[in-house]
Amino acid sequence: MAKVFWDTNLFIYLFENHPTLAEQVERVRLRMIERSDRLFTSALTVGEILVRPVRTGRPDLEDRYRQLFQPPTVTVIAFDATAAIQYARIRKDPTIKPPDAIQLACAAVVGADLFVTNDDRLSRKLVAGIQFIVGLEKAPF
Repeated sequence: MAKVFWDTNLFIYLFENHPTLAEQVERVRLRMIERSDRLFTSALTVGEILVRPVRTGRPDLEDRYRQLFQPPTVTVIAFDATAAIQYARIRKDPTIKPPDAIQLACAAVVGADLFVTNDDRLSRKLVAGIQFIVGLEKAPF
């Protein structure tokens, strides 16, 4: 059982049924379920996912999305004081943008085995507390 942290973009592809990437993300999730892996993300992801239903005035969709982020399906990690310390360490690299550093800090706090993103810039980074950062295309599932 691995701790797998998903970046926001994976949820967006899945929830908004991206024409080419939704199916790939769904395959990763099904494989994670088979392996009994635990799925994590940050509160930032939840906020980003809710922008579209809020902007379009779809409270039904907002409620549905919020329900999808409930345990045991997903564990949402708060950006708290512990994560803020990790954030500061990650931000010493000026090439990592603040939202990405929040995601990486939350993943580091839980000791993620794998951080999956579709941002190739992040897949080349090394972050203490995260064993591997990989792009969606290279996710080992």
